Amino acid sequence: MDEMTINEEKLNIEIRKYLKKVGITSQREIEQAIRAARAAGKLRGDETLPVQVTLSMPALNLTHRVDGDIALG
Repeated sequence: MDEMTINEEKLNIEIRKYLKKVGITSQREIEQAIRAARAAGKLRGDETLPVQVTLSMPALNLTHRVDGDIALG
């Protein structure tokens, strides 16, 4: 066999594990930053905050940006 095949099931599991880690740590960081800003008086608590995440995978020359908003109130 000249060509390596990709185990699609394993690939899917690995991607999901990574995305779970990203989701959990990102949520924690966002919550902490919002709480700190609120405590410092920098937020009223009813704002909608723009947010963006940039995914990069240098080995594959991949860059993907996801934009959104987080409504506080």
